[in-house]
Amino acid sequence: MILLVGLIGGLIFGLALALLQKRSWQLPALRSIWLVILAFLPQMVAFYIPATRREIPDLIAATCLILSQVFLLVFCWLNRRVAGMWLLALGLGLNLLVIALNGGFMPISPQTASRLIPEAVLAKQQIGSRFGWGKDLLLLPERTRLLGLSDRFLPPIWFPYQVAFSFGDILVALGAFWLMLTQGEPFRLAKNKLLKDIR
Repeated sequence: MILLVGLIGGLIFGLALALLQKRSWQLPALRSIWLVILAFLPQMVAFYIPATRREIPDLIAATCLILSQVFLLVFCWLNRRVAGMWLLALGLGLNLLVIALNGGFMPISPQTASRLIPEAVLAKQQIGSRFGWGKDLLLLPERTRLLGLSDRFLPPIWFPYQVAFSFGDILVALGAFWLMLTQGEPFRLAKNKLLKDIR
């Protein structure tokens, strides 16, 4: 969700900047885009397709999540000269670290989870078990490794869609925003273009 916000926000501001510069907006030139698809496929099967996610054991689901993050990090490395990619890679790396240290899933505390599901449903969830069929693992804060990197942030209560996200997710969203804003060009080049057009 937060990644989508970053992408859409970057696209909107990128289009506005391109309009100001009187030029067309183009998708960033990225290498090995197939790695993103390859990274998404294991997650789709393990977490998003109801017919398969119920049948996949937790160990395999955790492996799928870790492999997905690794594929995305390889993609970032291959595109490391693209603006915003280092922020993306840092966010993904932090997420991978906390996931790997907490049993292959992203930890979430009962307090945070209580904002996402009714209390009666949460009461039936066992500490140390997966939170629904998603990527999160319900853990007490004192049992969570690298608590600060877990899914502990929430949008304002008035926001229509409630989802927990991590500090790594924020960095990923900022990286995606910067990527779309600058069309993948280094900031120096984008800034020079803007100054040239203004003059």
